[in-house]
Amino acid sequence: MNLECIHSVYFVGIGGIGMSAIANYFRSNGKNVAGYDRVSTKITKSLEDMGIAVHFEDSVNLIPSEFNDKQHTIVVYTPAIPKNNLELNYFLEHDFTVLKRSEILGAITKNTFCLAVAGTHGKTTTSTILGHILKEAGTNATSFLGGISENYNSNLILGGDEISVVEADEFDRSFLKLSPNIACITSMDADHLDIYGEKAELEKSFMDFADKVSETLVIRKGLPLKGKTFGIEEGADYDAKNLKVQEGAYIFDVKTPSETIENIKINLPGKHNVLNAVAALAMANIFGVSLQVIAEALLNFKGIERRFSYKIKTENLVLIDDYAHHPTEINAVVDSVREMYPTKKIAGIFQPHLYSRTRDFIDDFAASLSRFDELILLDIYPARELPIEGVTSSWLLDKITISKKQISSKENLVKNVLKLDSQVIVMIGAGDIGELVGVIKNALDHEN
Repeated sequence: MNLECIHSVYFVGIGGIGMSAIANYFRSNGKNVAGYDRVSTKITKSLEDMGIAVHFEDSVNLIPSEFNDKQHTIVVYTPAIPKNNLELNYFLEHDFTVLKRSEILGAITKNTFCLAVAGTHGKTTTSTILGHILKEAGTNATSFLGGISENYNSNLILGGDEISVVEADEFDRSFLKLSPNIACITSMDADHLDIYGEKAELEKSFMDFADKVSETLVIRKGLPLKGKTFGIEEGADYDAKNLKVQEGAYIFDVKTPSETIENIKINLPGKHNVLNAVAALAMANIFGVSLQVIAEALLNFKGIERRFSYKIKTENLVLIDDYAHHPTEINAVVDSVREMYPTKKIAGIFQPHLYSRTRDFIDDFAASLSRFDELILLDIYPARELPIEGVTSSWLLDKITISKKQISSKENLVKNVLKLDSQVIVMIGAGDIGELVGVIKNALDHEN
């Protein structure tokens, strides 16, 4: 595909975190861009601010007329879009060039030197740190991120067209559309069993991805793959040592295959973020960035929206927002909060994401959520799915072992949050709970 011949790019599901980065990219490269999404969000508003036309009703009549030129238009869609979407079916029935998000990302990055970060957990943070390191190192890389970088207030770090950083998504086997030169696999825990059926199929997909790497594969120590390893005190090729916590930051040394750098500092909580930082360090170092430049970039890395983002941080009250939507991720968040606030009561507000994921990991969800002192559950966010009989937040609530637990509607959430006894409140989930964080913050600010 010759992207130079494309004048217009239309997005079905333009507000998705990965979709919006690509829309921003095409707009920044002078293409005509527009799209549809289900609801208006902070992301869609930012796209509109760039001059991108976005509408929120699934109607063929709302597609701007300039996108009806089949010769010079491509249509990009996300697999999260329902199969009965009118606009997507219109483009398919009229023989437009219609591509999944993963296919267009593969086409954009095919002729670049591509650094790809895969894994069921950690890929957004690792790829965002890596993109920041390469930006600070002056490489002129373009980075497509799965989260909003606090340093750039964007999910796109725009550079040239010779080097790319991408988050390699295992959902729907999307990452097999990429052509990575250097890649990392952070984890291979079971997830997306609605797609894969069983964990063995998911692991096979990661192995297929590993086979596509043309130069160097970096892996978490202990994964059943061959490559350069990273870890914490594990004798890995890139090994973090002598960890210390000082005022909410981690300080540590890293031994590489050729040298050791001391007193690296990251202003992120949780050992999982040390692992993410070491994975990004390894990839950047293998690419050719010096350890000193990497250390300086890590020091000024500010984090990612909805990844342990502090919304309120006072002596008496803390509100944290996080994207965690898998039991392993929830455990990492709880570990981090307990490490930061060992004497305080902690409340969780969780919106389960997908009926299938809730069903597949129901007991693991119950165990991880039972580690909070208090818990409020919202209804399951369906995303691309139809309801599954018997799979409800009530079923999950019954399995949670703490006594202070309840289900809340979105309408009653403020009232229920204000009744909590905890000094630390953590809002977690991958659905539209992120849209409620500002409302809760304002209510708590007003109350306190």
